[in-house]
Amino acid sequence: MDANGLFDSTTAVLKKSLDLRMQNQQVIASNIANAETPGYAAKSFEFEDQLRAAVASNDSNIQRTHPRHLPQQGGAIERVNGSIVEHPDTTGLGDRNSVDMDHEMVVMGKNQLYYEATTQLLSKKMGILKYAIQGQ
Repeated sequence: MDANGLFDSTTAVLKKSLDLRMQNQQVIASNIANAETPGYAAKSFEFEDQLRAAVASNDSNIQRTHPRHLPQQGGAIERVNGSIVEHPDTTGLGDRNSVDMDHEMVVMGKNQLYYEATTQLLSKKMGILKYAIQGQ
């Protein structure tokens, strides 16, 4: 049996979300590290809308021929990569650095909170799978 058959689409979404949140954390850390760099344009990593659309699409290459067949895993979810968007300084004042440290700290805290919640959900799903395998 293929190991991917053990995991449902929720597990695939959680795994992809962790990967994307890690990339988001790297972009936020880069912004914070360059807060004093003249001319640096703050960046954001946008993926939530793409992930939401992939989950809603339920895209699969294999057609289910019977209602009791298991759906294919992955598909559109695996193709979500997110995109980095630059936010240049539009004020024309100062050193043209567009990093707002207060905003970055809030975004970092929010991203960390979502990451931790996702890891807890994934841990619970693995616990359920372990319980099912042990047959207790």
